[in-house]
Order: sequence, then structure tokens, then C-alpha cells
Amino acid sequence: MSAAEPATLALLARIAEALERLTPAVSPKPDFTGADAFVWQAAKRLPSPVPRVNRVDMALLRGIDRVRDTLVENTERFARGLPANNALLWGARGMGKSSLVKAVHGEINAGKDAPERPLKLIEIHREDIDTLPDLMTQVRADPHRFIIFCDDLSFDGDDTSYKSLKAVLEGGIEGRPDNVVFYATSNRRHLLPRDMMENERSTAINPGEAVEEKVSLSDRFGLWLGFHKCSQDEYLEMVFAYAAHLGLEEDQAVVRAEALEWATTRGARSGRTAWQYIQDLAGRLGKQIS
Repeated sequence: MSAAEPATLALLARIAEALERLTPAVSPKPDFTGADAFVWQAAKRLPSPVPRVNRVDMALLRGIDRVRDTLVENTERFARGLPANNALLWGARGMGKSSLVKAVHGEINAGKDAPERPLKLIEIHREDIDTLPDLMTQVRADPHRFIIFCDDLSFDGDDTSYKSLKAVLEGGIEGRPDNVVFYATSNRRHLLPRDMMENERSTAINPGEAVEEKVSLSDRFGLWLGFHKCSQDEYLEMVFAYAAHLGLEEDQAVVRAEALEWATTRGARSGRTAWQYIQDLAGRLGKQIS
């Protein structure tokens, strides 16, 4: 062996190692059979299974009958392979928007007319919306049907990730996969604050077109389901329903007075406020909440 051969072999080995480092790693194929709910891990470009979903029974969601029935019907059609709309659940904080999405998913999978293949729920975080096309690529060829869910969706400042969402919902060359619907919750009906829209109008060459581009994002949702602040009677109905469901034995007059005071100190009546009071009551009564 000549003196040059070891050096040549070493050089070739270094080149081979460098090429291996430059070659993109093959992403593992997601397994959607192990769970019915997942959280999208943007850094890994993989959905992570959720063994137990934090959800409220449908029967405990009070004061939202119309929007509840509309979302159930839309989701049932989708689960049966029929056309269905993307849904934007918007409105007052704490009125059960995200709880309803999770409850509908659970009820349809557990119902007597449950689909042959379980409906899958994948939550994507607001800050990961720009990776949504990667998620769509993974679910497009899968035999299951998917609800992609984003909680508290809104856009601020110079954020342009809404364009990824627009393309996925309707406008991209591939369009939304037939086995996917997108459900989002937001406190804003148009997903953008008024001052941002006005700023776009004042700085654009064509103000109307600039604002129209961003407002049209909401138009990609076929269903707009509004959630409004509840009345005192609706709030108390929620409180008593939670108490009965958990078997909290306390005088109704006491519960009523305490629940109203609880809401007054927080300046809001909502399902979330009712649940927070019930947790306090259960703790004082020494009752575990599973």
C-alpha cells in the first residue's frame, strides 16, 4: 500500500460523513391508530398522542344549545364522509368554545352511531400555524378523518402566518384534504384587532384590498358560531348542573349566594367562572373531582 492511500481513504471517509450529515433525516411515519387525540409537535413535525383528553361532558355545557347542535350536525356529517364546513367558534371568554369542540369529538366517537374508524382530533398551537402544511401532508393520505383544532386563534402585528392557514383552508393548489375539517376558537370574529386592520388600510396603496385579504381569512370558515355572555339564570344553571353531576351536597340557597358573589368578584358570568366556583366548593367539602 502506498503512503498516499491511507490519506485518500481518510479523506473519502470524511466526505462520506459530511454527505450523511447533509442528507435530511427521514421523518418517522405518524401512527394514528394508538389514540383518538393528538397534539402537533411542530419542532419534530409529528403528532404526539394524548392518552386522556381533558373534556367536559356534553350534558354539562349549558346556554349554548343552538351552536352545540349546529357543530354536532356538521361533525356528524363529516364523520360519515359527507361534505362539512370549517368552523370558527368566536365570542365571549369562558363560554365553552374549546370545551364544545372536545365534547363533540368525544360524543361522536362514543355514540351508538360511531363511525367505523374513530374520528381523530389534532390540536395545533397558534404559534405553530406556519407548519400547518406539513401536518396536512401527513394526514392527507391517511384513512382516518381528522378535526384539526386551534384554540384561541388570532393574529397580531406583522404576523403573516395567517397566509399558511388561508392556503390550507381553501386557497392552496391542493386545497383542504377531503378527510380534514379545521375548527378554531377565537375571541375575535375576524381574527384581527381593529387597530391592525385600520393600520393596514392607512399604509396600503390600495387600502380596501389590503384589509380584504386579511378579513377574507374568516370567510374561509363556513360556520361562524357565536358565543355570548350568559345571563344570571344561565350562569346559575351551569353551577347547579356541575354540583349535581359531582354529587356536591350543599344547600341550594347557599350555593346560589356564593356563586353570585364569586361571579361578582371576578366581574364575569361564564361557564369557566361557574367551574372555578365549583372547584372551590368541592375543595371546601372535601370532594375529589376526577
